[in-house]
Amino acid sequence: QVQLVESGGGLVQAGESLRLSCVASGSASSIDYMAWHRQAPGKQRDLVASITSNGRTTYANSVKGRFTISRDNAKNTVYLQMNSLKAEDTAVYYCNVVYLYRNYWGQGTQVTVSS
Repeated sequence: QVQLVESGGGLVQAGESLRLSCVASGSASSIDYMAWHRQAPGKQRDLVASITSNGRTTYANSVKGRFTISRDNAKNTVYLQMNSLKAEDTAVYYCNVVYLYRNYWGQGTQVTVSS
């Protein structure tokens, strides 16, 4: 069993930055896939960025060049550095990991960007 705890969300103005963190605890000794998703009101949940244990990353086109995903394997922690935030980045952001072929989700953290 894996528990995920996210932090770092909040209210910012357009153009500002935020850094999200997600700590995975429990029985996980090492996690290969870690990712951030987001869901805006009335919309589906979409992948924002992902990273594997060897550092391979993917990004949604809408965040390329503005967001950076990183991880600390020793701490089972994944980060999402979000720069140049836009109003359309407003959403609940969810941490997601895959461990032993099972998907785990965090509770979500709200990011609100005012224009």
